[in-house]
Amino acid sequence: MKGPDKRKIHPNPDVPSLCFIRNLVRNPQILIGDYTYYDDPKTNGEDFERHVEHLYPFLGDRLIIGKFCAIAKGVRFLMNGANHRMNGITTYPFNILGGGWEKVTPRLEDLPLKGDTVIGNDVWIGQDVTFLPGVHVGDGAIIGAHSVVASDIPPYAVAVGNPCHVVRMRFSEEDVEFLLQLRWWDWDDEQIFENLEALTGGDFARLRKRS
Repeated sequence: MKGPDKRKIHPNPDVPSLCFIRNLVRNPQILIGDYTYYDDPKTNGEDFERHVEHLYPFLGDRLIIGKFCAIAKGVRFLMNGANHRMNGITTYPFNILGGGWEKVTPRLEDLPLKGDTVIGNDVWIGQDVTFLPGVHVGDGAIIGAHSVVASDIPPYAVAVGNPCHVVRMRFSEEDVEFLLQLRWWDWDDEQIFENLEALTGGDFARLRKRS
């Protein structure tokens, strides 16, 4: 054995709340990397897509989540469809109510679109975190429980709060640069298996020898 079967929805029957969400998501605007899981004891993680809100095909934005991310229950991704037009006298979305009000349907360029929401690889997301539209979270970051992520978070940062802000970096600049070049999440399963002790134990010396 070189690790769990990434094709399974629930890789470990002893922990049924963990769900490899790539194997469940059907919306083409949601892209999930291998081994990324969502953990919710109430739903066994199978309702993840419900936590991606206001994602509409006509806007074209995407939620992109990398490999080996650990996502706790209650996460919410608010996508660009949650935004209202802000360059008029009122922000009220008359057009979506119908009854003739469609005549003021805004053009896409009139809306405050902020692009794709992107979560890097090896990101740990705590319980009940909310992401606002268009934010980017770097590889290896940790987002504390109940945070509201309204702006970009750099790689290997620990960030918490509302608004979410960086409280410290996990490693030195030199080590972060090394890890971003190493990209261990792109190794094949056998390589990862052979280096599990170094990856989980913070053995930079062994990893540098390998590279």
